[in-house]
Amino acid sequence: MLNGILVVDKPKDFTSHDVIGKMRGILKMRQIGHAGTLDPIATGVLIVLLGKATRASDYLMAEQKEYVAKLILGKTTDTQDITGNVLTESEVSVTEEQFIDAMNSFIGDIEQIPPMYSAIQIGGKRLYDLARKGIEVERKSRLINIAGIELLNHNGSEYEIKIACSKGTYIRTLCHDIGAKLGCGATMTELRRVKSGNFIVEKACTIDDIQNGRVLDFLIPTERAFETFNKVTLNEAGMKRALNGAFLDKSHISEGVIPEDGETVTVFTSDGKFMLLGMGGKLDKGGNCIFCKKSFM
Repeated sequence: MLNGILVVDKPKDFTSHDVIGKMRGILKMRQIGHAGTLDPIATGVLIVLLGKATRASDYLMAEQKEYVAKLILGKTTDTQDITGNVLTESEVSVTEEQFIDAMNSFIGDIEQIPPMYSAIQIGGKRLYDLARKGIEVERKSRLINIAGIELLNHNGSEYEIKIACSKGTYIRTLCHDIGAKLGCGATMTELRRVKSGNFIVEKACTIDDIQNGRVLDFLIPTERAFETFNKVTLNEAGMKRALNGAFLDKSHISEGVIPEDGETVTVFTSDGKFMLLGMGGKLDKGGNCIFCKKSFM
């Protein structure tokens, strides 16, 4: 069975689940997941996880994302993007400076209200299912972070921006809120995820690449998801203990050091195979050790 990460350039009009379905069919394996949903309108980086790499999903989903989005001022829709029904249209008299000021006002930690057309569940029901029935419910705002926004280009009322943001950010909602700030409304017309964590779209494969048997050309080792963590290599005794889920002390390490209390490290076999994520801790009898946080064996 294959284990590892694929960075797939998701095509437009595919759901993230569609991509996973295609991958399962091509690779003839069921244990495939993804880290970070993209709407059908969006293209770009979709991290696909194969085999034991699916255990890394929570970590990869938490990474910062970067997007390039296009929006048009003077129009709002019920989905906050161009696929929706038009709600309002208005004249636009916005200067580039006014747009930049409005855009920059969203940089930092902000509260964002998720759109009705989203997969969030309230009372056991998906918001998009309620929205399709014409039902709108109150949504709690969520704290997100916009690390940066850059204006790339604009032509009349059409703008192209680049956004670096935290997990859980709705870019179409950000576009909508910029339009509301300017008093004319806005809707997103295109979206491309160009980066997720350390994975970039320039290194992505396509579904056709995988269909043509090139999966090994693009398969990334699972440990690349954790390359910012310190590394520990075990000796023979340490490997046996790790396989049994036992704690590890300095006598079980051939390279690296016992991490600080609460610190996460990657743990490898003596021949360089990734075994697990370990976390520094203390034994009841005293002394620092490594506990197994998540196994990838």
